[in-house]
Amino acid sequence: MRFKRVWCGTMSLLAVAPVWAADAPYSLLGDWPVKLVGASGIEAGLKGNLSYDAADFDDAAFADDDAWRRQELNAYVRKPGVFELTLGYDFRNKVWLDNFARISGAAGDLRIGQFKTPVGYEESVVGTTATTFMERALPVTAFYAGRRLGVDWTYEKTPNWYFNLGVQAGGDLLGDNRGRTLGGRVVFNPIKDDAQVLHLGLSASDEKRDDDSLRVQVRPEAFLTSRRLVDTGALKRVERIDRLGLEAIWQRGPLLLQSEYLRIGASREGAPDYRGDGYYLAASWVLTGEKRAYKSAAFGNLKPAREWGAVELAVRYSHVDLDDPGSALGGRQSDWTVGANWYLGQHFKLQLDYVRADARRRGVRLDPNIAEMRAQIHF
Repeated sequence: MRFKRVWCGTMSLLAVAPVWAADAPYSLLGDWPVKLVGASGIEAGLKGNLSYDAADFDDAAFADDDAWRRQELNAYVRKPGVFELTLGYDFRNKVWLDNFARISGAAGDLRIGQFKTPVGYEESVVGTTATTFMERALPVTAFYAGRRLGVDWTYEKTPNWYFNLGVQAGGDLLGDNRGRTLGGRVVFNPIKDDAQVLHLGLSASDEKRDDDSLRVQVRPEAFLTSRRLVDTGALKRVERIDRLGLEAIWQRGPLLLQSEYLRIGASREGAPDYRGDGYYLAASWVLTGEKRAYKSAAFGNLKPAREWGAVELAVRYSHVDLDDPGSALGGRQSDWTVGANWYLGQHFKLQLDYVRADARRRGVRLDPNIAEMRAQIHF
């Protein structure tokens, strides 16, 4: 029933596409006029992401639900290659998104404001409109440090290389996560042409939190439940937190293979140090032949080549290990996710995911099967 509401709502909206196209120069399934460009080359525009989800669990410990997942709106003013001002907010989750000023030149890009920390490719550089699966993989969600206030430098003028270094301090725009984070990311493309892209990345960060604490926890790959299946609990007397990420992605035509390894560590005073890690392996195939654009060391969303859209199939295995005997018994979790995506024009996407979760923590096992669906409008 929940899936039916999402499906019917989406189809009702798309049904007006022919009428829209007849009365205006822009089709509902085509390009939308969401920016203005002046004679000087300065652009002013909007970006948005509205995502409505439904999830069905086969375990009575979880409640079926349907709700908004995101209601993101971003406004920007920029002159490509010169400057950019961005302001973003998620009205559903009541959080500030990327809010920064950036100056670009021969020496690279200098950015100041709130932006993402660098460790975790899926979270730090892939936008919410471009995800292959409805939710990010377990280790990315578990270890990602969120957005922080700071300044960073990006340089991508050396062929086949991408560099990003930054320092973030003082928490975020909500007043949370106070502390200092030093981080960076480097990407090398040994192959990068029209036929294929090979992406190899390394990221790391060092964090000192003002409250000297850390808690690592993660939900199954379905965020309409608030229940975490593995959880370290609160770790106190944490002097510093280090994160490490390794990325390997290969795209050849409609085939994309992606993997990440992530590790987190906490050095503690007067208590045992903590270590946790995880990884995922994913593959996707676009049945209609399209491929993802690659820019600034990240793969973007698909743009269908046909009027009725593009279809993609995907599978992922992800694993996270939060057990570190003597420090914390957070548990271990593995998720299998199988997904299908239908890209309807440039601004609509329907996603169907089936997740098989298996979590074990302190002798307790939870293994829900989850069917979920998303209707997304993005621009």
